[in-house]
Amino acid sequence: MSKDYSKKIKSIDDKLEKMRIKRKDSDYTKVKEDVFDTPTLISLYNLSNKDILYALGGAISTGKEANIFFAESSDKPIALKIYRITTSTFRAMEEYILGDPRFKNIRHEKRDIIMAWTRKEYRNLIRAQNAGIRVPSPITTEKNILVMDFLGENEVSYPLLKEVKLDTEQAHQIYETIKSYMRKLYKHGNLVHGDLSEYNIMIDPNNIEPIFIDMGQSVTLDHPRAEYFLNRDIKNITRFFKRFKISDSPEDLSAFVRN
Repeated sequence: MSKDYSKKIKSIDDKLEKMRIKRKDSDYTKVKEDVFDTPTLISLYNLSNKDILYALGGAISTGKEANIFFAESSDKPIALKIYRITTSTFRAMEEYILGDPRFKNIRHEKRDIIMAWTRKEYRNLIRAQNAGIRVPSPITTEKNILVMDFLGENEVSYPLLKEVKLDTEQAHQIYETIKSYMRKLYKHGNLVHGDLSEYNIMIDPNNIEPIFIDMGQSVTLDHPRAEYFLNRDIKNITRFFKRFKISDSPEDLSAFVRN
């Protein structure tokens, strides 16, 4: 590693160190250890060098496998989804990725699985967007980092469906859009979301529009468990909206999505 390269990585690490003021010390230390290892710092350096990453802000959310950070490019806010190389539960990823014919030559090594997963989510977002579904617009990937448009306001991301208080009319509006998105994803995107629920749908409060997120686990229809994943998605959605007196059964939604 060259001297200049090492200095650049140290500079990025120093900037992360200054983020301590945005978090409790214990939280910061854990995030730094879990997320910002040397390979990830190198990836951040590469994104900076390509003029994709201008500034890195605080964490938006923390999941089982990845942390999402607010960031800025030279002209707009962006989101960085950083899959943790050292602490992610990559075994859970295997059932989704190893049956996907797009990634049939991936080695069963943790690092390879995570890198493939990042590319997979990027490609799934492109497919979904092309099918007419609102998702975070993907920008690029760099190893274990997925770069997307930021969806939110004032560095605060839009709320999840589970966090939004809806009246009956709004719930029906959202449900009808979700139905349409599921069908478009299946018929035109040749994909099943694979983990669709109130936890993986954002709501744009400006127009009460749903946004599908977390599509790393989405699989093509020729995946051996695609139908199982679709049926699970359908049950999750009908279960959630039953509280709003939406009478569709899982069989009703299944027929709509598939036909």
